[in-house]
Amino acid sequence: MKLAKNPKEFPFSLFGSDLKISATIIVRNEEENIAAVCETVSWADEIVIVDSDSTDRTIEIACRYTDKVFNHPFRGYKDKHEFADAQTTGDWIFWIDADERVTPELKASVENLRRRDPAMLPDGFRIARRTQYLGRWIKYSGWYPDYQMRLYRRAASYWDGVSPHETARVRGQVETLHGEFLHYTKRNLSEHHRVLDEYTTLAAEYLVKKNRRVPGIDLIILPLAAFIRTYILKRGFRDGVPGLIIAIFTAYSVFLKYAKVWEQSQNKRKEKNRLVD
Repeated sequence: MKLAKNPKEFPFSLFGSDLKISATIIVRNEEENIAAVCETVSWADEIVIVDSDSTDRTIEIACRYTDKVFNHPFRGYKDKHEFADAQTTGDWIFWIDADERVTPELKASVENLRRRDPAMLPDGFRIARRTQYLGRWIKYSGWYPDYQMRLYRRAASYWDGVSPHETARVRGQVETLHGEFLHYTKRNLSEHHRVLDEYTTLAAEYLVKKNRRVPGIDLIILPLAAFIRTYILKRGFRDGVPGLIIAIFTAYSVFLKYAKVWEQSQNKRKEKNRLVD
């Protein structure tokens, strides 16, 4: 359902080519971020925003920047991204989260693409992302450079991956684009814990549908392996105390995900036995 009509005109081409880029942003209750993220992609030919029943001022603020603001019931991140992509009119899609910003270097790289022949471009570009966490820019812990497929040819793209971390993919060649996203992630540990709880529920539901079984020993080995991988192998110790916290949260998220798989599997088994009896 389209919510607003408050048009902001975008030039068909800012840099002299017919490369039309649509920026997509999926949101819910992002009144603190929506203005800044719209400003950071104001160079795009259009901005498409897809909300899912926000209860704050997200929609009101979004309507100041684009007439393409939609409400779409949340059925998973893949579904929401696919809906957003379907609302675009550009040949290329640039997707960005509400808590991310485009660096001047990244913007310049996109500007340079507009000067190239679209037929000679690859189908997608991956972009590095630098994350700020607990007041520190994270350089290790597996969080950097954290390449993301964020600019892609619409006709060659599709969404794939394991919930809740689905990502855009393309059928053809992929190149790395110079520049970075700046990711202003969880503001505090409470928010991190809340998001972790939400994401592990989605991941567990996906694994249960795939009939994943969880031996008790996995609840010990897999979280421990995640901590070692994050803190030692990926040198999280070089990120100071935030690196230690990231490693512990990573291990905890693995534990919670598989504990929820075990719990949901047990509930399904009990329900099945109840119906049989």
